[in-house]
Amino acid sequence: MHKKKLIFMSYKKFALFLFLILSTSLFAQSQTKSSTVAPKTIVSPMKSTPAYAEILLRRTEREAQLEEFLLDYTDEFPKVKEIKFELDLLQKQMGKISAVNTSDTPKLSLALGKLLVRKTELEVDLWNLLRQYNADHPEVKRAKRKVEVYEKAVKEILP
Repeated sequence: MHKKKLIFMSYKKFALFLFLILSTSLFAQSQTKSSTVAPKTIVSPMKSTPAYAEILLRRTEREAQLEEFLLDYTDEFPKVKEIKFELDLLQKQMGKISAVNTSDTPKLSLALGKLLVRKTELEVDLWNLLRQYNADHPEVKRAKRKVEVYEKAVKEILP
């Protein structure tokens, strides 16, 4: 009987010892992982689409041009105003893409990105014309129609 009790106590001690070893090991691993792994940033799936990348490319190009102009000119320089206007439009387009439902992500193709960039360029052209002419001028009307054509094409893809 004494032998059974001794064996039982040994198993109990062994189980306790094993529990302590495993829990210490798991705690050490969790501390190592949390200190060496950089926190993951959550990126919107829309920001990894070709359409978003195309708009981002155009925005980056225009920001670089703006920085170049600002070295020699003030904010009142017409080209600086134009670039800032285009950057605002591009930012709005990026916001629209970011707001698209996840189920519509496949629609955010490179072609859509090119349509959006070209539409933005045409809107800048229209803005420039409106600074020179009134809304009834034939050039302004022609520019408006071009913008509408691109807007219609975009709406075919993203209603």
